[in-house]
Amino acid sequence: MIAAVKDLMHDYLRKAREAMLWKLDGLGEYDIRQPLTPTGTNLLGLVKHLSIVEAWYFGRTFDRPFPEELPWWDDDAEPNADAWVTADESRADIVDLYRRVWAHADATIEALPLEAPGVVPWWRKPDTTLHGILVHVIAETNRHAGHADILREQLDGAVGMSAGNSNLPSEDVGWWEAYRARVEEAARAAAV
Repeated sequence: MIAAVKDLMHDYLRKAREAMLWKLDGLGEYDIRQPLTPTGTNLLGLVKHLSIVEAWYFGRTFDRPFPEELPWWDDDAEPNADAWVTADESRADIVDLYRRVWAHADATIEALPLEAPGVVPWWRKPDTTLHGILVHVIAETNRHAGHADILREQLDGAVGMSAGNSNLPSEDVGWWEAYRARVEEAARAAAV
């Protein structure tokens, strides 16, 4: 039973990871780096950020540090250094890093039981378990996948979990235009 729970959670994490990378497919360098919110949120920066998230939570938390230097998490790194990608960092560099972090995280997940203890020093209650970290990272990855979904829709209209799964009703452009108009009308009416 516990092994099945761990496998299910790991599967949810894997699907969220793949959704994050799909958000980059077919877009040019500018589009994946372009800040699309006032706080600079961008697609490739979200992937870079999630690399740090997994490297830390599945590495240092369980005294299984990710073997590569990731300067964005150093104490002297500039704020939000993990949330955007410099011109010198390529898409391939960031995607390959994310995949290497996955392999490291997957090894931790596979090696440890859900009850394995870990410590996250900056949490209010720093003592945790692999189960707690899996829940946290699944939530964080899906949260950022939601951000990525909205950013990608702004760029070219692509939405969903993968190229074949929009996770939306299958309607034509006219239906969506009418639907959006109804939502806008309701919002304006409520604001009066």
